[in-house]
Amino acid sequence: MELGAFSISLAVKDIHASKAFYEKLGFKVFMGEISQNWLILKNGDHVIGLFQGMFERNTLTFNPGWDSNAQSLDTFTDIRDLQKQLKAQGASFINEVDENSTGPASFMVLDPDGNPILIDQHV
Repeated sequence: MELGAFSISLAVKDIHASKAFYEKLGFKVFMGEISQNWLILKNGDHVIGLFQGMFERNTLTFNPGWDSNAQSLDTFTDIRDLQKQLKAQGASFINEVDENSTGPASFMVLDPDGNPILIDQHV
Protein backbone atom coordinates (compact mmCIF):
# COMPACT_ATOMS: atom_id res chain seq x y z
CA MET A 1 0.00 0.00 0.00
CA GLU A 2 1.68 3.23 -1.18
CA LEU A 3 0.52 6.15 1.00
CA GLY A 4 2.56 8.97 -0.58
CA ALA A 5 4.56 11.69 1.15
CA PHE A 6 4.71 11.57 4.95
CA SER A 7 4.69 14.36 7.50
CA ILE A 8 3.64 14.93 11.07
CA SER A 9 0.97 17.56 11.59
CA LEU A 10 1.47 19.22 14.96
CA ALA A 11 -1.43 20.81 16.82
CA VAL A 12 0.34 23.90 18.17
CA LYS A 13 -0.82 26.51 20.69
CA ASP A 14 1.22 29.42 19.27
CA ILE A 15 2.28 29.07 15.65
CA HIS A 16 4.80 31.91 15.90
CA ALA A 17 6.56 30.32 18.90
CA SER A 18 6.50 26.89 17.23
CA LYS A 19 7.90 28.31 13.97
CA ALA A 20 10.76 29.98 15.86
CA PHE A 21 11.51 26.77 17.78
CA TYR A 22 11.62 24.50 14.72
CA GLU A 23 13.73 27.03 12.81
CA LYS A 24 16.32 26.62 15.59
CA LEU A 25 16.36 22.91 14.69
CA GLY A 26 17.11 23.79 11.06
CA PHE A 27 13.59 23.63 9.62
CA LYS A 28 12.62 26.19 6.98
CA VAL A 29 9.17 27.27 5.85
CA PHE A 30 8.28 25.30 2.74
CA MET A 31 4.67 26.33 2.22
CA GLY A 32 1.67 27.63 4.10
CA GLU A 33 0.26 30.89 5.38
CA ILE A 34 1.04 31.93 8.95
CA SER A 35 -1.87 34.41 8.88
CA GLN A 36 -4.16 31.39 8.33
CA ASN A 37 -2.44 29.53 11.21
CA TRP A 38 -0.73 26.82 9.18
CA LEU A 39 2.82 26.25 7.91
CA ILE A 40 4.71 23.33 6.41
CA LEU A 41 8.41 23.22 7.32
CA LYS A 42 11.22 21.07 5.92
CA ASN A 43 14.66 20.04 7.06
CA GLY A 44 16.12 17.89 4.30
CA ASP A 45 13.55 15.17 3.63
CA HIS A 46 11.86 15.69 7.03
CA VAL A 47 8.51 17.49 6.87
CA ILE A 48 6.39 18.84 9.70
CA GLY A 49 3.20 20.84 9.61
CA LEU A 50 2.29 23.42 12.23
CA PHE A 51 -1.46 23.89 12.64
CA GLN A 52 -2.92 26.25 15.23
CA GLY A 53 -6.58 25.61 15.99
CA MET A 54 -7.11 23.06 13.19
CA PHE A 55 -6.40 19.71 14.85
CA GLU A 56 -7.11 18.53 18.39
CA ARG A 57 -4.14 16.16 18.43
CA ASN A 58 -0.86 15.67 16.63
CA THR A 59 -1.64 13.71 13.47
CA LEU A 60 0.34 11.49 11.12
CA THR A 61 -0.28 12.72 7.57
CA PHE A 62 0.18 10.98 4.23
CA ASN A 63 -0.33 12.63 0.83
CA PRO A 64 -1.05 10.18 -2.01
CA GLY A 65 0.14 11.54 -5.34
CA TRP A 66 2.87 13.77 -3.87
CA ASP A 67 6.57 13.32 -3.28
CA SER A 68 8.28 14.93 -0.26
CA ASN A 69 8.56 18.22 -2.18
CA ALA A 70 4.79 18.40 -2.83
CA GLN A 71 5.37 17.58 -6.49
CA SER A 72 2.79 15.44 -8.26
CA LEU A 73 3.77 11.86 -9.02
CA ASP A 74 3.09 10.30 -12.42
CA THR A 75 1.58 7.20 -10.83
CA PHE A 76 0.12 6.67 -7.37
CA THR A 77 -2.62 4.81 -5.55
CA ASP A 78 -5.78 6.94 -5.48
CA ILE A 79 -7.22 7.77 -2.07
CA ARG A 80 -10.47 5.93 -2.85
CA ASP A 81 -8.52 2.71 -3.50
CA LEU A 82 -6.58 3.19 -0.26
CA GLN A 83 -9.87 3.63 1.61
CA LYS A 84 -11.29 0.43 0.09
CA GLN A 85 -8.16 -1.51 1.11
CA LEU A 86 -8.30 -0.18 4.68
CA LYS A 87 -12.04 -0.87 4.97
CA ALA A 88 -11.44 -4.46 3.85
CA GLN A 89 -8.87 -4.78 6.65
CA GLY A 90 -11.27 -3.42 9.29
CA ALA A 91 -9.76 0.04 9.90
CA SER A 92 -11.69 2.43 12.13
CA PHE A 93 -12.61 5.61 10.21
CA ILE A 94 -13.27 9.08 11.61
CA ASN A 95 -14.45 10.26 8.20
CA GLU A 96 -14.50 8.81 4.71
CA VAL A 97 -14.13 9.82 1.06
CA ASP A 98 -17.08 9.58 -1.32
CA GLU A 99 -15.93 6.60 -3.37
CA ASN A 100 -17.79 7.92 -6.42
CA SER A 101 -15.80 11.18 -6.42
CA THR A 102 -12.53 11.96 -8.21
CA GLY A 103 -9.56 14.23 -7.52
CA PRO A 104 -8.57 15.81 -4.21
CA ALA A 105 -10.10 14.30 -1.08
CA SER A 106 -9.21 13.15 2.41
CA PHE A 107 -10.14 10.64 5.06
CA MET A 108 -9.01 9.98 8.59
CA VAL A 109 -8.49 6.72 10.47
CA LEU A 110 -7.43 5.94 14.03
CA ASP A 111 -4.62 3.61 15.01
CA PRO A 112 -5.20 1.16 17.91
CA ASP A 113 -4.05 3.80 20.42
CA GLY A 114 -6.42 6.47 19.10
CA ASN A 115 -3.81 8.42 17.15
CA PRO A 116 -5.33 10.11 14.12
CA ILE A 117 -3.91 9.39 10.67
CA LEU A 118 -4.90 11.80 7.90
CA ILE A 119 -4.75 10.60 4.29
CA ASP A 120 -4.95 13.84 2.31
CA GLN A 121 -4.77 13.70 -1.50
CA HIS A 122 -4.27 17.07 -3.24
CA VAL A 123 -4.21 15.85 -6.85
